[in-house]
Amino acid sequence: MAIRVQIATHIEAPPTRCFDLSRDLDLHVQSMSSSGEKAVGGKTSGLIGLDEEVTFEGRHFGVRLRHTSRITVFDRPRHFRDEMVHGQFKEFRHDHYFEPSPAGTTVSDVLEFRSPFGVIGMLVDRLVLKLYLARLLRQRNTVIKIVAESVAARSS
Repeated sequence: MAIRVQIATHIEAPPTRCFDLSRDLDLHVQSMSSSGEKAVGGKTSGLIGLDEEVTFEGRHFGVRLRHTSRITVFDRPRHFRDEMVHGQFKEFRHDHYFEPSPAGTTVSDVLEFRSPFGVIGMLVDRLVLKLYLARLLRQRNTVIKIVAESVAARSS
């Protein structure tokens, strides 16, 4: 059974800006600088779209890992989904939702994942990976929020 991580971030910017920043590969790399993450395959820069793939490589838990995702659902500016094509997980699906609010946008991330290795994988998922992945999502959304709410972004 997959583990679910859900977080919501309020951003004082319109849904279209939040949507596009969330699929900006260069901004993703910037937000994951703590793990040295880089886009190394597929589409590696700019805005990723439907049926496009990206491979990221970064260091997590002291190990260099690669993860390839494809955009499988794309409904600008409301929702998109990226799903793992190749990587360390048995299952990895990340839905991004963008709901207008009176003062901007509520960005909701719903990440469902499952590690291989049966019962041991389930324990690692619940005790370690759920918290780690939630932290990465918050870190990423903080960068998106800063850029989306910046004066330069407002004038664009």
